[in-house]
Amino acid sequence: MRTVPSRMDRAAAFPIPSNQQRIVFRDIYGFAAQSFRADKVRATMTALGMVIGTASLILVVTVALTGKQFLLAQIQNVGANLIWAEYSSQASAASNAALRDYLTVDDMTAVQRQVPGVQEASPVLNLHDRIAAPGGKERDILVLGVSPEYVTVRRLRVLAGLFFSEQDSQAFNKAALVTEVFAQRQFGGDDLALGQEVKILGLPFTIMGVFREGVDTFGRSEIQDDTILVPYSVARRLTGKNSVNQIYFSMTDSKSVTGATPEILKTIQSRHRPESEYQVGNLTEVLQVAQKAADTFTIILGLFATVTLIVGGVGIMNIMFATVSSRIREIGIRKAVGATSRDIILQFLTEATLISVTGGLVGMLIGLGLPFSVRFFTDYQLPIPIMSGFFAILVCCSVGIAFGTLPAKRAADLDPVECLKSD
Repeated sequence: MRTVPSRMDRAAAFPIPSNQQRIVFRDIYGFAAQSFRADKVRATMTALGMVIGTASLILVVTVALTGKQFLLAQIQNVGANLIWAEYSSQASAASNAALRDYLTVDDMTAVQRQVPGVQEASPVLNLHDRIAAPGGKERDILVLGVSPEYVTVRRLRVLAGLFFSEQDSQAFNKAALVTEVFAQRQFGGDDLALGQEVKILGLPFTIMGVFREGVDTFGRSEIQDDTILVPYSVARRLTGKNSVNQIYFSMTDSKSVTGATPEILKTIQSRHRPESEYQVGNLTEVLQVAQKAADTFTIILGLFATVTLIVGGVGIMNIMFATVSSRIREIGIRKAVGATSRDIILQFLTEATLISVTGGLVGMLIGLGLPFSVRFFTDYQLPIPIMSGFFAILVCCSVGIAFGTLPAKRAADLDPVECLKSD
């Protein structure tokens, strides 16, 4: 015959307040903690899903933000405040070259005078030649006649030597800068190229610097691997022409680029024939598209990580159902000594939420600890998504409540008499 504990024994074993009292949160939390200590392995394995989900969410956001930061930095290095203009009419091969209405330095001067916010500008005049390469072979080179402002307008990096100055330009000095690739191919290194002479259109130019673009454009700009920069004044004398291939403008800030672009086009068109066509562009649209693409990528990856949290929530629900089944007699005793259905629901919801939040906190420490470690021990400045950590904890709380409600409701609906009959 089964022995039923006396009321005093039950009260001592399960200190549940009477019907006139409500279980305070401290008591509920104590019951949940006691349940964890009774089965540490089960609680740990249940919380593991939340640990993985939370850490994944934070790391996914970190990776996405790092990619976005890198992409935007690349565009910024090209020049977010950069505007370029060029002649775009497509003349046929049989057409007279004299009819082509190219840009001139006077157009650049007019834009600087009439369009507010233009900080610096540089013309670009293209020349082509062939030079003797090591081994007796010849190869094609691209010579660009530019102004001294070109180095800042295009954000070039001078790796060795100096960029030619305004004095060099005014004195028509035959100074030249070569690309890093050219210096390596022709002379074996940056420093070895300094002071060397290279003949351009039969004239000797002295190499005074080695440069490269701020970011690799993979040949999609006017600068190629075998490119030599010379003062525009000298290039103009070599060609005898006043026209230029391109004009680059640098604005005081990136916010003025959108408004200045049509103004520059309007100014240029007003100085040429109505049928002539010109293209004036900037990187603002590219920058906006890149930002939207990066944000979309972050959201998509975040959703994948959120799915991991939901899967962890399903695991919590399954464990809580098993917990209810294994603690039916305990539930009956608690009800017999005065616990209400609301008290039972709160107890099991607290257990589910505590599992979620505990796993979430551990996952947050792991997820934030990795980028913090990278920043501390290396030179890489990874973004730290602090807000994603708080968001992950919020999601963990929501998952614990959402997936703990059904098992808690089932426990609250059990008949105390039937529960006491259970072994």
